[in-house]
Amino acid sequence: MLTPNAAPLLLAAAEGGGFLSVDATLLWATLVAFALFAWILGKFAWGPLLKIVDDREKTIREQVDSAQLAAAEAKDLLAQHQEMLRGRAASARRSSRRRSRRPSRSAPTSSRRPAPTPTRSWRARASRWGARRTRRIAELRAQVADIAVEAASRIVKSSLTEKPSGSSWTTTSGLPRAQKEGRA
Repeated sequence: MLTPNAAPLLLAAAEGGGFLSVDATLLWATLVAFALFAWILGKFAWGPLLKIVDDREKTIREQVDSAQLAAAEAKDLLAQHQEMLRGRAASARRSSRRRSRRPSRSAPTSSRRPAPTPTRSWRARASRWGARRTRRIAELRAQVADIAVEAASRIVKSSLTEKPSGSSWTTTSGLPRAQKEGRA
């Protein structure tokens, strides 16, 4: 029995055409459609697309050129500033040598004391902070111990006191009332 889909294939095979046969009308229709599509694309889309790409390329080239110029200017400025710094450092060394050769007029040398070094004051401050911290930790530990002892004493007192006999939770034997009476 033939299926409805197989009938056209059998007819095409009987006429000399098969699955891989070439149809001239279909070939020419495809070529004409492609040529029409290529002409429309070239006429209306290809020109604007190429213009956009060319503009973008031109913009990028200009940006690269300006960046190279800016880098060259920055390199020149850096060299000028380094040279200026070398000159100022040399003049500072010369003036410091001149000042060190002549005696100071502002204060006698006997009243001058060396300034306290920052390292010593920082160490002292850190030492005081560490001692304060240790003292506070010890106080907190003592408070925690006092609270723990108080809580333990309350728990022990509450477990040693006799509970009322009408309690629904436990009896004097410690079992729940429902288990003692056999209801559980």
